[in-house]
Amino acid sequence: MFFVDTWAELGKFMDSGGMVLWAIVVLLFVMWTLLFERLWYLRSTVGTDVQTALDEWEARGERKSKTARQIREKLISEVSVKIDDNIMMIKTLVAIAPLFGLLGTVTGMIVVFDVMAFTGGGDAKAMAGGVSQATVPTMSGMVAALSGVFGLTYVEREAEREKHLLEDHLTMDH
Repeated sequence: MFFVDTWAELGKFMDSGGMVLWAIVVLLFVMWTLLFERLWYLRSTVGTDVQTALDEWEARGERKSKTARQIREKLISEVSVKIDDNIMMIKTLVAIAPLFGLLGTVTGMIVVFDVMAFTGGGDAKAMAGGVSQATVPTMSGMVAALSGVFGLTYVEREAEREKHLLEDHLTMDH
């Protein structure tokens, strides 16, 4: 019974926000899918990529020449590109979320103006649906963006840590 009631309330909430709210839900799903993918990579696969770069570096007999420095930079760059994969897409989705909320505000206000045009502005009950369509997506877009900012900050911090650890392990001492 709890799940049925929750599902019904969720349906009412989605209906009150209009079609833009569904777009925000899709955006949020894609954004968090990419965030979890980056976390999964940083927790599991990045070690293999780092170890491959370390093995290639350790296989070199000489590590002090200009060529060795360039090879070191290449190894660091290759792993950094893999670590930073999808981060720009996540940043873009975080930036777009509030804009989707503003789109909801505009579409909701259009509904309010339509009701005002048909009823002469005296039917507050009829305008309530448009006001809801104006405010719910705005709030939802901001919540989506804020949750993405927190997730992105954590992923970026972990990615930078991995890159710095790789740089520290690729020593040029011998």
